[in-house]
Amino acid sequence: MSHSFGVAIESLVAILLMLTIGYCMLLNSRLKRLKADEHSLKATIGELITATEIAERAIGGLKHTVRDVNENLGSQLTSASQMSMQLKKQLAEGDNVLRRLSKIAIAARPAAEPEAEISRVSPAKAVAAAAQAFSDRKRSDGLAA
Repeated sequence: MSHSFGVAIESLVAILLMLTIGYCMLLNSRLKRLKADEHSLKATIGELITATEIAERAIGGLKHTVRDVNENLGSQLTSASQMSMQLKKQLAEGDNVLRRLSKIAIAARPAAEPEAEISRVSPAKAVAAAAQAFSDRKRSDGLAA
């Protein structure tokens, strides 16, 4: 019995060793795949770092461009605002001159002119007559009234 008992134990140890060797081979193949995945992951991380650096440089350039555009746009808006104010003043002056020309034209019309003849005068002739009357009238200092 002792001889058969020893053979049984030795057989059991041999079977367990074969299972251990099989499991080690399985672990070895998995470790190889893990190593390969590690190398590809390192390459991916390297590419990601490079892409991040490029993006950071691009963002810095965009910030600089935005700053420049903001400064230029601010100065152009200020200039446009000043131009708008000047145009408003000039339009107001033009309206004032037109009112004065209209008053001069009305004052230059003969008082006895019939109403029918007034209505036949074209607006262009009326403006021309007003301009003529304006240039004919002079102030004492030599400027037109």
